[in-house]
Amino acid sequence: QVQLVESGGGLVQAGGSLRLSCVASGSIFSISNMGWYRQAPGKQRELVAGITSGGSINYEDSVKGRFTISRDNAKNTVYLQMNSLKPEDTAVYYCNAVVTVVAGTFEYDYWGQGTQVTVSS
Repeated sequence: QVQLVESGGGLVQAGGSLRLSCVASGSIFSISNMGWYRQAPGKQRELVAGITSGGSINYEDSVKGRFTISRDNAKNTVYLQMNSLKPEDTAVYYCNAVVTVVAGTFEYDYWGQGTQVTVSS
């Protein structure tokens, strides 16, 4: 089994910063894409930022210039540095990883349990 464990959420004032971390552990042969999604109350889950194993990155438009995604492949860890936070960034943030458990087999999506980020105005 594969587990994703997030940390770093919390309550912050508008304009502040938070850094989220997500560690993948368990039976892992390789991880291709890793990313961060968020879901606000009453809204659909959306991709915030994604990064491939080769380092290609994409961001949701509203976070460009404020959020930075990075990963440490040796540690199976992905980070999300969030600066200039706004109240509309308030959501539960989920880590995602696309994992191959056994070489030559299929990739599967795994999700973390979510971490709450609340930005007060």
